[in-house]
Amino acid sequence: MGKPTGFIEYLRELPVDRTPLERIQDWREFHFHMEDRRLRQQGARCMDCGVPFCHTGKLLNGGASGCPVNNLIPEWNDLVYRGLWREALQRLHKTNNFPEFTGRVCPAPCEGSCVLGINAPPVTIKNIENAIIDKGWDEGWVYPVTPADRTGKSVAVVGSGPAGLAAAAQLNHAGHMVTVFERADRPGGLLMYGIPNMKLDKREIVMRRIRLMEESGIRFQCNANVGTNVDARTLRKDFNAVVLCTGATVPRDLNVDGRELGGVHFAMDYLTGSTKALLNGGAEHAPIHAKDKDVIVIGGGDTGTDCVGTAMRQGCRSVTQFEIMSEPPQDRADDNPWPEWPRIYRMDYGQEEAAARFGSDPRMFLTTVRRFTGDAKGVAQLSTVKIGWEKSAEGRMQPVEVAGSAQTRPAQLVLLAMGFLGPESQLVTDMGLQIDARTNVEAEYGKFATSAPGVFAAGDCRRGQSLVVWAINEGRGAARECDRFLMGATALP
Repeated sequence: MGKPTGFIEYLRELPVDRTPLERIQDWREFHFHMEDRRLRQQGARCMDCGVPFCHTGKLLNGGASGCPVNNLIPEWNDLVYRGLWREALQRLHKTNNFPEFTGRVCPAPCEGSCVLGINAPPVTIKNIENAIIDKGWDEGWVYPVTPADRTGKSVAVVGSGPAGLAAAAQLNHAGHMVTVFERADRPGGLLMYGIPNMKLDKREIVMRRIRLMEESGIRFQCNANVGTNVDARTLRKDFNAVVLCTGATVPRDLNVDGRELGGVHFAMDYLTGSTKALLNGGAEHAPIHAKDKDVIVIGGGDTGTDCVGTAMRQGCRSVTQFEIMSEPPQDRADDNPWPEWPRIYRMDYGQEEAAARFGSDPRMFLTTVRRFTGDAKGVAQLSTVKIGWEKSAEGRMQPVEVAGSAQTRPAQLVLLAMGFLGPESQLVTDMGLQIDARTNVEAEYGKFATSAPGVFAAGDCRRGQSLVVWAINEGRGAARECDRFLMGATALP
């Protein structure tokens, strides 16, 4: 701890973003870095708190608390304060294969459990993490490392999202020959097509890491849909082990009248098409486009926010976001104490942009959709109703419609962003894997072994829809257990 009084002397500061009305004119990332002097001051705010809750990830009351990949946060905060950036990067890479991803898209549960955050604004952990890795790339401190010795074992990793990339990186580090199978035309999975470019740049950030992994000896095979044009059973014959990291890609649908009308789409189809069009040189040619349309986004999570931000850049006429839950309070409620993730009112980048353009937060809380109406041209409007939450006879909270609250709204584009139900079934069926009650691949956390010998599962296909940082945690864990299976012992962390 370089400056014992740093948390008293310095206020929390964040870098200035490009203004909302400016950034919706393009698809570039909108966060700026702070100068080193100010970043060192932010590092000095990290306290000698005795028990650093920030760096051990737990699930408390249904939400993440602390860092799921166990980042050594107090150590690299102190090193940044001392100006030892390369040493800080070495600490960061000990636990996190891809800090340039988490530094951009993680909601930072570490900050929610920062001890300083009990009675003051928490340390800017996420911003410092991102600054460390970006400086590492700029200075040439991040480079490919090829294992000195190969084990002669081969592993197939199915899926190249954050869990698959983490598993591949760790298994390659252990000396195994790794092939990553990706069904899309580009590697990266969720990182490539599930998160918009303005939040995570594809060419400069995602592909930069993919290229480094290729130079380290990992092979990527795209347009390889295991279970369709790649036989799942063949993988088990051709490789010594298989790690499944396919994600939870079955979207939750909305079964109401008019669902079949044109213009009603799943959010991920919209986001994927938009990013593909951008990378192919014609963002305006996205197959689902919001230009001059009244857009309704149903769902209030990160995917819903990304739909709002994408619609803003495509030039929508209006955008409204429906959220079935109630509006969060401005401060922690009594039943949401530290170190739980603070469930408080905040506007993410998409809501900020919509508010700047249209004058208010686009979200409508405690609202659900009754029906869609339209004609052969597609959806034209939808009917909504307000709800309240009441306890059932069994003690469970359930939504109840508020009498007289029905409304009709114009909509030519509706995006369903209500979460995901689990992995797609074809691959699971072909490999004869057992599933759990939520239709996820059954594999115990910490062991990651499925019901098929030599087949492991990690990330959202095992745990259900979750955070990128949990996927990295599970990819690393599955790699460790896969290495143990192949070699009888493992030195992977």
